[in-house]
Amino acid sequence: MGRDRTRTDDAVRITTAAESRNADIAVRQKRYLLSMSLRSLCFVGAVVAGLAGADWLWPFLIAGALILPYLAVVMANATATRSDGFALRDTAYGAPELESGARRQL
Repeated sequence: MGRDRTRTDDAVRITTAAESRNADIAVRQKRYLLSMSLRSLCFVGAVVAGLAGADWLWPFLIAGALILPYLAVVMANATATRSDGFALRDTAYGAPELESGARRQL
């Protein structure tokens, strides 16, 4: 079966190419590990604050321990997209971009 030639493929510039899959997964894993470590610290801190009698601190730490797993998953699933904001013009090939000197003088 042949390729569908009616479809126009956009050119991919090297400046906007995505990272390799392995590098992307490694970055996501590091973010997730950092977030879950912070969650563990919040939980341990809440237990210590509760035992120490800091009644105002432990509810905030428990809230952080409950919210961080959701944020960690969202951040781990977020992919990095690159865009340089430069759109390629859709013009005919061979069309002159600048006017000739003779046409400008008229």
